[in-house]
Amino acid sequence: MLGFLSARQAGLEDPLRLRRAESTRRVLGLELNKDRDVERIHCSGVNTLDIEPVEGRYMLSGGSDGVIVLYDLENSSRQPYYTCKAVCSVGRSHPDVHKYSVETVQWYPHDTGMFTSSSFDKTLKVWDTNTLQIADVFNFEETVYSHHMSPVATKHCLVAVGTRGPKVQLCDLKSGSCSHILQGHRQEILAVSWSPRYEYILATASADSRAKLWDVRRASGCLITLDQHNGKKSQAVESANTAHNGKVNGLCFTSDGLHLLTVGTDNRMRLWNSSNGENTLVNYGKVYNDSRKGLKFTVSSGCSSEFVFVPYGSTIAVYTIYSGEQITMLKGHYKTVDCCVFQSNFQTSTRSQLNPAFEDAWSSSDEEG
Repeated sequence: MLGFLSARQAGLEDPLRLRRAESTRRVLGLELNKDRDVERIHCSGVNTLDIEPVEGRYMLSGGSDGVIVLYDLENSSRQPYYTCKAVCSVGRSHPDVHKYSVETVQWYPHDTGMFTSSSFDKTLKVWDTNTLQIADVFNFEETVYSHHMSPVATKHCLVAVGTRGPKVQLCDLKSGSCSHILQGHRQEILAVSWSPRYEYILATASADSRAKLWDVRRASGCLITLDQHNGKKSQAVESANTAHNGKVNGLCFTSDGLHLLTVGTDNRMRLWNSSNGENTLVNYGKVYNDSRKGLKFTVSSGCSSEFVFVPYGSTIAVYTIYSGEQITMLKGHYKTVDCCVFQSNFQTSTRSQLNPAFEDAWSSSDEEG
């Protein structure tokens, strides 16, 4: 570390290299933090989490009880032991609370004044954070499994919504209506995700064993149907292309948007080139997945070697994205893990038994004076 610092000071090293090395060190040393806790508000399972991208300070959670909670992750007291408090919540007594399980929550990508939630009660709700009142609501004919807003869009305000039906719905926040639908899947849509690189590129995953990439400006159909066997992309073959030998119930782009990860109920995870749809054939081994709905996993950002974090029973499996190596299993939960999110600003690393080269303990930046 001292060598990195002196080389950077002398102008011999790119400052980003030091940052990537430290981020990688922290991931390799992750384990359960015994000094921090999160206030327990939900009375049943937590299905979804999202940390706002502006400050990285506030976190949303949605539960199978229909409740939404907003947490402040910052330790303003500067005490070594603290609990992240709930700032506010949409509880069972709130007039606009979701009737059934909340499956997805997401902050508006550009500020914390608005967030969205979707539920098994067949609604997508847009919330004013300051008043906790509904700014808009979209009603659907089918149960809603997933929704997502583009993190980079500047020319549209579309929310992609996956439901129990085979059609992907695009809702326009500006007009307050469903602008159009994407047809091509044959069964329920379990996961949707916009590219973090191109604002019009959308990935969808379905129970029909298929994952598709779309350019939402095109009305003629999807760009690519991902094929695990990398067959020829003729129209006749494409209709039979499958990404997994089971339901595809999870999607996640890498932070640079160049690759897409999918998980399926065949206990496999696959890495795809997002520009041409090629299966990169990275072998992650068995990735346990018995979820009956969408599986929410996440990737790191800013590391010299990027990682993917996947709920794996009551643990979280950590893999290197491009080699497929399983680095560790994060343990601490007593029951099934439903979702996880990655926030580099609030990482805390400790000594790692698996990586003796990274034995120093480094506190996260928000703990330093």
